[in-house]
Amino acid sequence: MLRCLIDKVVMRRAVRDMAEVRIVWRGGEITEMTVALPVNAVTALPRYAEMETRVLQLARAGADDAEIARRLTAEGHRSPSRTEVLCSTVQAIRLRHRLKVPPKRTRWAKIPGQLSVPDVATDLGVSVNWVSGRIRRGVIRIDRDPDTDRYLFPDTDKTMRALRQLRAGAIARIDLTQNHREQEGHQDA
Repeated sequence: MLRCLIDKVVMRRAVRDMAEVRIVWRGGEITEMTVALPVNAVTALPRYAEMETRVLQLARAGADDAEIARRLTAEGHRSPSRTEVLCSTVQAIRLRHRLKVPPKRTRWAKIPGQLSVPDVATDLGVSVNWVSGRIRRGVIRIDRDPDTDRYLFPDTDKTMRALRQLRAGAIARIDLTQNHREQEGHQDA
């Protein structure tokens, strides 16, 4: 279909990674555009020196590879074969300069008034899998914290008493969802 509409296409390489394309349509109209071409290496990009400096600057400031890639893409940089900067491109530049990323924090900060699954497991003297398995099966009903996406238990005697009863087999289920707690509060009022 396009062959019927296009009279000719003229392509001229402007720089190593860009080409100017001119489409001449059957009716005489002309469309001109610049197209990014893939290159064989990141060092072949015309703005590589600028991108390298920026990667090192952002990495030393503590930004991770994904954030650096997003910023560089927004600033008009690209990877050799893509129009956006890839995390792997950022990582390659960073590692070429022996700049390692500080390890990510693997432990969550303690939230006052809340207990995490490992905290509850320790207090009950059971494994984390015991608590997680009961959450998955719906034996323990609890909402995820919207800020951290973790299951956080209220750090109250009532909660721990109910969890101990569950562990002992005295009760079959516990509902710690926000909706259930609000209903309880309303009924008690």
